[in-house]
Amino acid sequence: MSSASPSSEPSSPLRTRITKLSYPVVAKLHEMPKLTLPAITLVLALIGVFAPVAAGVPALILLALLLAWLGFLSWPVVSNGQRAIRIFSVLVILLFGVSRIANG
Repeated sequence: MSSASPSSEPSSPLRTRITKLSYPVVAKLHEMPKLTLPAITLVLALIGVFAPVAAGVPALILLALLLAWLGFLSWPVVSNGQRAIRIFSVLVILLFGVSRIANG
């Protein structure tokens, strides 16, 4: 699959606004040690899996939001296969959260 280049698709006003608002956060993450974002992801995932439902489900929601946000920002420059993986990962996390709620 070929990846779309940022110049081949016009940016919507929403994408432009979110990208502009996200820039300071992304810049701050870029300044931090390389393992900061993977560590945040791992901690949220571990809390989501092993903590009681009251703490685990919010951690899973935060993790899904984090991955959805990063996926949104990278969407114009990734291939269709990479887009599918991003969507799939967010859906799996949300479905796991729903199953945690359903199973108590």
